[in-house]
Amino acid sequence: MTPEQPAGEFSPVAAALKGACPRCGSGRLFDRWVRFAVKCRACGLDYSSFNVGDGPAAFLIFFVGTITVVGALLLDAAAEPSWYVHLIWIPVAAALTIVGLRLSKAWLLAQEYKHGASEGRTVK
Repeated sequence: MTPEQPAGEFSPVAAALKGACPRCGSGRLFDRWVRFAVKCRACGLDYSSFNVGDGPAAFLIFFVGTITVVGALLLDAAAEPSWYVHLIWIPVAAALTIVGLRLSKAWLLAQEYKHGASEGRTVK
């Protein structure tokens, strides 16, 4: 906990890793695999007021794609396996995508909460 962080609030990284509410740290952030719950069951924070959008998914495509393509090329260069051995990259890419999407969406929502971000607001 940092000095500027009020008691009871968790860092965005800690909230993302736990999949917990960024305000209380005890409620569940996700209702399904990568779908946010409507609100925190512990403190009532409304998650629908945050707009995470498609940013995490867009960046994740580049990371997961790079990992799987480089991994497949290295495997092919090192062992020259049969074509069907490369089918292992399908579940690897799916797992990396789901885990990465959960972490990145949770981190971005926690950042929005921490900084009080909202749509259509300008500072004057």
